[in-house]
Amino acid sequence: MSTTAELLKGAAELFPDEVVTSAHVRHLDLPFGAGRFALVTLDNGFDHTKPTTFGPQSLANLNAAIDQVEQEALAGSIVGAGITGKPFIFAVGADLKGVELLKNHDEALAIGKGGHDVFKRLSALAVPTFAYYNGAAMGGGVEVGLHCTYRTVSKAIPAFSLPEVFLGLVPGWGGCALLPNLIGAERAVSVIIENSLNQNKQLRGKQVFDLGIADALFEGADFLEQSLLWTANVLNGTTEVVRDEIDRGEAWDAAVAKGRFIADSKVHGAAPAAYRALDIIAAAKDGDLQAGFDAEDTALADLIMGGELRSGIYAFNLVQKRAKRPAGAPDKSLARPVTKVGVVGAGLMASQLALLFLRRLEVPVVLTDIDQERVDKGVGYVHAEIQKLLGKGRINQDKANRLTALVTGVLDKAEGFADADFIIEAVFEEMSVKQKVFAEVEAVAPAHAILATNTSSLSVSEMASKLQHPERVVGFHFFNPVAILPLLEIVRGEQTDDASLATAFGVAKKLKKTAVLTKDAPAFVVNRILTRFMGEIQNVIDEGTPVVTAEKAIEPLGLPMSPLVLLELVGPAIGLHVSETLNRAFPERFTVSPNLAAVVKAGKRGFYVYSAENGFKPELDPEVAALLVQGDVVLTEEQVRDRVLDAVAQEIGLMLEEGVVAEAQDIDLCLITGAGWPFHLGGITPYLDREGVSERVNGKKFLAPGLASVPA
Repeated sequence: MSTTAELLKGAAELFPDEVVTSAHVRHLDLPFGAGRFALVTLDNGFDHTKPTTFGPQSLANLNAAIDQVEQEALAGSIVGAGITGKPFIFAVGADLKGVELLKNHDEALAIGKGGHDVFKRLSALAVPTFAYYNGAAMGGGVEVGLHCTYRTVSKAIPAFSLPEVFLGLVPGWGGCALLPNLIGAERAVSVIIENSLNQNKQLRGKQVFDLGIADALFEGADFLEQSLLWTANVLNGTTEVVRDEIDRGEAWDAAVAKGRFIADSKVHGAAPAAYRALDIIAAAKDGDLQAGFDAEDTALADLIMGGELRSGIYAFNLVQKRAKRPAGAPDKSLARPVTKVGVVGAGLMASQLALLFLRRLEVPVVLTDIDQERVDKGVGYVHAEIQKLLGKGRINQDKANRLTALVTGVLDKAEGFADADFIIEAVFEEMSVKQKVFAEVEAVAPAHAILATNTSSLSVSEMASKLQHPERVVGFHFFNPVAILPLLEIVRGEQTDDASLATAFGVAKKLKKTAVLTKDAPAFVVNRILTRFMGEIQNVIDEGTPVVTAEKAIEPLGLPMSPLVLLELVGPAIGLHVSETLNRAFPERFTVSPNLAAVVKAGKRGFYVYSAENGFKPELDPEVAALLVQGDVVLTEEQVRDRVLDAVAQEIGLMLEEGVVAEAQDIDLCLITGAGWPFHLGGITPYLDREGVSERVNGKKFLAPGLASVPA
């Protein structure tokens, strides 16, 4: 039987590049004569921009610190022990770079067991233990504190979570067993399942306290001092910690059932992590913690060796790393400053863009449109949104006044754009209209100004072709809703120069968007893939497959919404327009559905209607059903899925051959950040590789072995 130290030593040898966290032990005399106290501080030696993690050597260091504290507790030389983090960071969990390297079930099991063996020792000490959540705490960082007797939390914490299910894991160092036994199953399911599957929602300090995870809440400025005063009072008996009694009856079972409903609605059974976590929470009802820890070890090892986690880590690395260094972006030193922004158009999309530029750049923003009423409406929208931010306490009155003063609207482009550095159009999606707008803008804008288009599918090169300076035109395609979806497709036209492109990337960074460089190809990345995807669904419906079968066929992908609900969100008319654009470019692969055209002609908002009697679930609109003209070829769900996935794999293969983006990773980054495709798929290419679709269609996988899969 290996000891914990031997387990961790073996694991550390697999992971020589670990950023090692130290566990410093220092001693202090608590106030009010409460006695001598041991405080362990977790610190990897870097500032808050490199958060503290637990790799095998880091766990070994914490284990050694606990050795020392254990001896002192047994000798009676301390009255308690605490654990805290470096400034702004408590600890953010297991080091995922190490998890990626694990090649077999035994190695994965050792990581789970190693963490448990170390953390469990905190609850087994002969003195009370305290966790002081002073800064960001996630995953194993939260769990190490759950093993302590008491916990305090800082009001200033911006991020506290158990994000494992989001990535394709379970909280595997005590979270699934300990949290429901601390705060009850319903609240634990909310933190472990619901928040994770809700785009990894984070808790703030007060929420952590309100949920009962922490026993006391203190201001950030003197958090540790206040925590130690509180600790002294707890140890003296002056302060008594009272926790809610846990309901281990029907409420526990109802919470687990609710968790399964949430998981079904989000991933449709397609990703195992949420269900494994719920099984452990269900079994934790009897309070047998060791059985829970053993179940966590097994689940952790199984999931580490599965494709979902590898895809989840791959997706995490795309969003956290690749997104910060866009492939193909020019040297940022070429970027020009942007001190004023012009927006052509004052409709909803243009107004959203104006608000975003205003909030992030805090420079003058001017809108223009064809009549005063539209201009006033656009400026009014921005002003109203600023007032909402003020009402929610997101900005103060001074900032609200400043932002309100910075946004204006004019009819005369010469007046509005004569000193603008960056001008973006968001007018009707028609080439002749956009060319006319750009000609008018070029006539009045300064020579250095960037002319950007928010087109979703039209050629940027053609749009710029009649200008005197086409080199300053760039595609700047946002996704709706602008404030929420992070993706920004930056399109390089045939004549776009490096300075214009660098300026566009510089602006994107200030807007806090994930910028991906794309070639000027029809519909760029997301809309091209989604249109091929949706087009194939539409084809099978047109040929005769029932709508419900076509929709259900895609459920195993665990997408955020079904294809026809997505069409409703995008708008059938826009969907039709993009399919017509792509049909003109690639008639052999992109069809224009007569049924979709009929739905648009009839002015329908989508294929579905929703009623309170049916719990607002989508039901095929009888009026739409009457419009549908279908053939007699009826496919099974599996046949539909194969056809759709084959079409998507073919399209991605062609896009990579055309050089639309640098690599398959950029396709996945676009789908995750622009279309909300789930982390557990890794976007789309890891899933196509894993299911054998890539090789069936293209004769090869999209990704190298080990990139989003278990290393060979």
